[in-house]
Amino acid sequence: MAANFAHSATPQRSLEQKEKAHMTTTADRPAQSPTSFKVIGTRPIRHDGLDKVTGRAKYGADISLPGMLHGKILRSPHAHARIKSIDTSAADKLPGVKAVATSKDFPILKDGILDFGETLDNAKMLAEKLLARDKVLYKGHAVAAVAATDAHIAEEALSLIKVDYEVLPAVLDVRESMKDGAPVLHETLTTAFKVEQQARGTSTGKRSNIASHLQFKRGDLEQGFKEADVIVEREFTTTMVHQGYIEPHASTAFWAPDGHITVWTCTQGTFGVRASTAAIVGVPESMVKVIPMEIGGGFGAKLTTYLDPVAAILSKKSGHPVKIVMTRKEVFESTGPTSGTYMRCKMGATKDGRITAAELYLAYEAGAYPGSPVGGGCTSSFGPYKVENMLVDGYDVVLNKPKTQAYRAPGQPQAVFAVEPVVDELAEKLGMDPLEFRLKNVAQAGDRMPAGVVYPRIGCKEMEEAMKAHPHYKTPLTGPNRGRGVAVAYRNHQGGVSSATLNVNDDGTVSLVTGAVDIGGTRTSVAMQAAEALGLTAEQVIPTVVDTDSVGWTGSTGGSRITFDTGLAAIAAAEEVKQQMRARAAKIWEVQPADVEFKDGVFTCVKNPGDTMTFKQLAGRLRRTGGPITCSASNPTTGVGPTFAGNIVDVEVDPETGKVQVLRFTAFMDCGKAVHPSYVEGQMQGASAQGIGWALNEEYFLSNDGAMVNSTFLDYRMPTALDTPMIEAVLIEVPNPRHPYGLRGVGEVPIVPPLAALANAVYRATGVRMTKLPMSPPTIVEALKTKQSKKK
Repeated sequence: MAANFAHSATPQRSLEQKEKAHMTTTADRPAQSPTSFKVIGTRPIRHDGLDKVTGRAKYGADISLPGMLHGKILRSPHAHARIKSIDTSAADKLPGVKAVATSKDFPILKDGILDFGETLDNAKMLAEKLLARDKVLYKGHAVAAVAATDAHIAEEALSLIKVDYEVLPAVLDVRESMKDGAPVLHETLTTAFKVEQQARGTSTGKRSNIASHLQFKRGDLEQGFKEADVIVEREFTTTMVHQGYIEPHASTAFWAPDGHITVWTCTQGTFGVRASTAAIVGVPESMVKVIPMEIGGGFGAKLTTYLDPVAAILSKKSGHPVKIVMTRKEVFESTGPTSGTYMRCKMGATKDGRITAAELYLAYEAGAYPGSPVGGGCTSSFGPYKVENMLVDGYDVVLNKPKTQAYRAPGQPQAVFAVEPVVDELAEKLGMDPLEFRLKNVAQAGDRMPAGVVYPRIGCKEMEEAMKAHPHYKTPLTGPNRGRGVAVAYRNHQGGVSSATLNVNDDGTVSLVTGAVDIGGTRTSVAMQAAEALGLTAEQVIPTVVDTDSVGWTGSTGGSRITFDTGLAAIAAAEEVKQQMRARAAKIWEVQPADVEFKDGVFTCVKNPGDTMTFKQLAGRLRRTGGPITCSASNPTTGVGPTFAGNIVDVEVDPETGKVQVLRFTAFMDCGKAVHPSYVEGQMQGASAQGIGWALNEEYFLSNDGAMVNSTFLDYRMPTALDTPMIEAVLIEVPNPRHPYGLRGVGEVPIVPPLAALANAVYRATGVRMTKLPMSPPTIVEALKTKQSKKK
């Protein structure tokens, strides 16, 4: 098959065929898990669905409070400049203006005021990102804020603020920023060197724009390449891209006369907002309550705060609630995209297809402050492969662009875009089928991840075997300018702490209270786990996401962890509910709790099997046998662990225009056990669509002075339904031993392989290895012209 793989593909399918493929799930295949579940694996209607589709759900911008003011933020027109002075006097005098704020209003930026130990530097950095103090570091950097009786007055007030800038040279390219003599963003920044799992690293003492150098090393790299019969080495570049969430950032804050602060915000982590707001405005966390609104997309970008402390300071100064809602231009220019990169990958293999050595160099743009996702790129890199000799070097580099933020598997799509085309090229040079080559080197339990951690039970091999056996891979692809690409990817999820409370109601239903913001259907997926444990239906567990005063501490919604970690907390609370209800049944039957069994929602007396009560029947008697039952649990994670994903994609490339048409797309993932298969499929399909946009069109297009010139959805080209085929989702279920129901994290890894799979498909269609993203029409036309010129 290797010989014709380069030009194999399938004819265009009918809409009916596409729709059928779109719905393909584990239901069409034998279950791989021997465990029988009543609720897990079913497809109930989501609990919040009606509110969402009828418009009753309230989002960040929907808040309206008595006396509420409207906030606006003044932003820098320069990519790099020193702030010599800020004069707000004219804005203060404008009728309707109630408050004006600058960085001087943040107590944390007043030296010596607060002491937060190791977190002080991070909190100060965040405060300077929210309102610049001494320098602006990117175009769109916030400088001052205004609260007024309406948005128009606030906008006018911004125009009256006078900022005296000393414009400085800017650096906009990651390689240029790494050079000695490049414009320095932070005078005190020195490079930290980290090895494998070190958290902080050791300072090298060298001042530069390189915030950190992370290294993973294994075996003898030089010897590994000596053993190789075939070596492939290539360079790759990607640009910054945005997460593309529809809802702009929005926050409303009220600083009450008694000093308590209430924040209504769209965020992925209420407790994180509470901590950062408290630190920046100088109050204890107990004085801040954060109320999560529904969130219209985040994908990792709403794990940080941009507006909440600013709104709080404006509220304190004005005595009124203040709401700030970003414009789309502000979202693009002033919030965090993911990193642009420069990467080099070199791999070698023997004639029989064994990988002998692998080397990867990653330089990631962090934006204006340290903290790119280069660590994610390093850890994912060669994850699907057993590699004995390996070196990965990752560099976190600051430059005059917006500070980057997480984007669904942060940093990993870029690294895999550098690795998988090299793997594909190795297979081609060896005359091997691309998936056969991957299977020959597949990572399995007992092998080591790139960071050195030993793999537990994983499903990489099973997933690749499913890809190879799938009709999409076996169906020939005919016609000119068409090609098929494959790619596989890995992500390891750490997890975190979550809390959950269960209240048993008289009617036999259970109220589930969590602090985990729902951005992917986790209300329902966590409720289903509680229902499974209690022998109830999903509809009998009623989930609610509450504020920071109403539930135990819960980590942010990210890292594909909420269904896993908050599910563990809900299961633990459910086990306690069962214990207490056994005791109540024992009291009624005048036996010991150990004499009461619980199965499938029914309590049975072991000594007298004729004595039974359903969960509902016993719930109705709780108040008469000791009172209501409420159980809470806060569980540390067991570690979500590794997840693998893969893609098979067919494309057709127009050689005249360079346009890439995606003909067929099949996404594979080892999900452990799908709690709600429709949600898992949705994650895979949504991530695949984002990957298609990232690979083919999306980019931050900056002018020479650092201004983004495509900061609208009209010019920032995201894919629509017209640009994507019906995406087939194939779920492989290799249960995760770290979870009682076998779950794995599923929200992020599906976005990792599409970039590489599409690059491999475009190569098969054109004969040109695309090493630069996006593979937009002009880029492909230029590559084809270069290919033709080399033939002459």
